[in-house]
Amino acid sequence: MGFALAAQVAAMAQPANKAADEFSGPRRQMVEEQIRARGVDQAGVLSAMEEVPRHLFMPESVRDRAYFDGPQRIGSGQTISQPYVVALMTQLLDLDGDEKVLEIGTGSGYQAAILARLAKEVYTIEIRESLAAEAEARLKRLGYDNVQVRAGDGYQGWPEEAPFDCIVVTAAPPEVPEELYNQLKVGGKMVVPVGMYFQDLLEITKTKKGRKTKRVSPVRFVPMVSDPGDP
Repeated sequence: MGFALAAQVAAMAQPANKAADEFSGPRRQMVEEQIRARGVDQAGVLSAMEEVPRHLFMPESVRDRAYFDGPQRIGSGQTISQPYVVALMTQLLDLDGDEKVLEIGTGSGYQAAILARLAKEVYTIEIRESLAAEAEARLKRLGYDNVQVRAGDGYQGWPEEAPFDCIVVTAAPPEVPEELYNQLKVGGKMVVPVGMYFQDLLEITKTKKGRKTKRVSPVRFVPMVSDPGDP
């Protein structure tokens, strides 16, 4: 499905199209100055970052900062990640269009929308029911029909849909969640920020002999929690 979604997004309601067009310049500038300039070079990732209307995944009160070089608050103590970090984590998955991807930490749905343009199926879990409901409605409204949203504990993953080709985690657990790793296919890849105050972005490949772990860069994410009442 992936890139076929371009036609669906192009057919969005006129008000959304108009809003998206108004931000097309800042979006191109974001891709060139924040993403390509830092080494993200996969054509599909760059195209998705330029075409997905990031501002529509943010509260109206902060949409003027949608294409700034940094994370932004979206409510409920959560953030939408820095554009470069979204692009970097997506590139690390090395998607070719046929994958089934699990995302932990739906938030506003922006990362899921990027993944939807590059993978066949996206399953995304959000611990906070209100955010999950809002993200699901937003993704459907914008035409991302290959995304399934669930409200629940991300540490448990989505076992009935496992195994997954790729798993991306957009909140930081203190250590790699074993249940998520177990839901990864052999040959599959997980991208996850791990740590408490000091965090490392890890790229983990599951092999027949075990796991291969690469530390990519220091990062800063909100903590991954198993209870929506946790800070």
